[in-house]
Amino acid sequence: MRMSGAQMVIACLEQEQIDLIFGFPGGAVLSLYDALYDSSLKHILTRHEQAAVHAADGYARISGKPGVVFATSGPGATNLVTGIATAYMDSVPLILVTGQVASNMIGTDAFQEADITGITLPITKHNYLIKNVKDIPVVFKEAFYLATTGRKGPVLIDLPKDVQNDQAEFCYPEEVYIQGYKPTLEGHPGQIIRAANAIKKAKKPIIYSGGGVVHAAAWDELRAVAEKGCIPVTTTLTGLGAFPTDHELFLGMPGMHGTVAANYALSQADLIIAAGARFDDRVTGRLDCFARQACVIHIDVDPAEIGKNVEAQIPIVGDVRKVLEQLLLRMEAGDTGAWLEQVNLWKKQYPLTFENSGDVIRPQYVIKELYRLTAGEAIVTTDVGQHQMWAAQYLHCKYPRSFASSGGLGTMGFGFPAALGAQVAAPGRVVLCITGDGSFQMNIQELATASRYRLPVKIAIINNSYLGMVRQWQELFYNKRYAETFLEGNPDFVKVAEAYNIMGLKASRPEEVEPVIRKALEHDGPVLMDFVVASEENVFPMVAPNTPIDEIIGGGSK
Repeated sequence: MRMSGAQMVIACLEQEQIDLIFGFPGGAVLSLYDALYDSSLKHILTRHEQAAVHAADGYARISGKPGVVFATSGPGATNLVTGIATAYMDSVPLILVTGQVASNMIGTDAFQEADITGITLPITKHNYLIKNVKDIPVVFKEAFYLATTGRKGPVLIDLPKDVQNDQAEFCYPEEVYIQGYKPTLEGHPGQIIRAANAIKKAKKPIIYSGGGVVHAAAWDELRAVAEKGCIPVTTTLTGLGAFPTDHELFLGMPGMHGTVAANYALSQADLIIAAGARFDDRVTGRLDCFARQACVIHIDVDPAEIGKNVEAQIPIVGDVRKVLEQLLLRMEAGDTGAWLEQVNLWKKQYPLTFENSGDVIRPQYVIKELYRLTAGEAIVTTDVGQHQMWAAQYLHCKYPRSFASSGGLGTMGFGFPAALGAQVAAPGRVVLCITGDGSFQMNIQELATASRYRLPVKIAIINNSYLGMVRQWQELFYNKRYAETFLEGNPDFVKVAEAYNIMGLKASRPEEVEPVIRKALEHDGPVLMDFVVASEENVFPMVAPNTPIDEIIGGGSK
């Protein structure tokens, strides 16, 4: 069938079984949006291109499907950059389609021209500038294959206006072959045997699980390995939900704001099984002091990650789900009884605690009430800062694909649009967005999106009138010199919500927290809850930068 380039794009998406696009139109994608007008694809119009990427990101994390974004050339394309970098750091599959000036104008500094392929080269898994309409089907087939295989990630396709309007015969490839790209999925049998032997010999093993376990849908295999080997488990921020938080082997999150038990266990382990994790600096702390006694088994589909930060004595390149399946067939439990007694003692000695108050709302109390009143069944997205860490500590995610947060890049403004994407991905679920008064204002305009599409997201603003995490560092490491972290001039968030025809609720005292949450959950549309909390509350436990992770502020310290 003969089609225009713009019609081909829509046909390619339909071939990939995509039914939803997030985006914002402009001059360089008018033909694309014209083709979309007659299609069956649903489009969510956000109020900013950055929000479109974050919404597609949230959709992808919760659904497991690739998110798709449309944006125009120039500023439309460059507004995607922060969202692309966020997805790239957390290995989230996205397809980003940007308009470009006409082919003969490229390089002339034409109106709304930007070299978006050059700009995004370091933050995409791959990108394309299509110069011939005949290439569209093959490029889209390759793009989806790249985004969703191996280590997942964003792929950008730049489409000049003339290519969108040119016509050619449309034939979508059934298969794709990319020379030089063939991800290793099966673990090397010899390395599997070495890993199994190490597990049997280990007296103090620990599983360190990351976001790769979620992306690979390997949560059942992770639990099976942990239970078969009687091995305690710690999960990173992006790995939360991959292992049941109420399981007796679960230690909580590790690292800078992780639990004392998780940090002590990593520090004293004689074997670390790293599954789909990259030994981020927020987990390891001071590298030369990290896990000095441990043999490291590192399982990752991306060979570049293995040995990048921490040396692996037993490297295994492969899809974490397939590798864990292989390992289950070979492994036997070692003698971990004394070790489990020790980690359980740490859990009892150093629980997560905070001092409640009858006068002011403690932010941790809000998080615990949100968890209790949703029975742990909600999908949760967060922004970045103190509220993010309190959510990770106190929410106890019970299920995989139920928690979405910007891990690697730490992007303020991510949480609310990601919640909108998550709600679209799971229309029957309660979706909570836990955000701060600083983060929320970075994409506050998306209240219009929530209102227009009646997306019943429940927004919980932990309102302390500060850039809380930055203020905490200023308190602890800069002698309380609060330079530009007090958010004087914050709006009345309830009135802002009401201006968008969204219910707004406010709690200023502890006794008001439960009624506000209950009223929000009973409402069938979007709700904004403004929780005015203690302004100088800190997140503990905490490991100071560039210190060993067993030297803990506000917790046990060896």
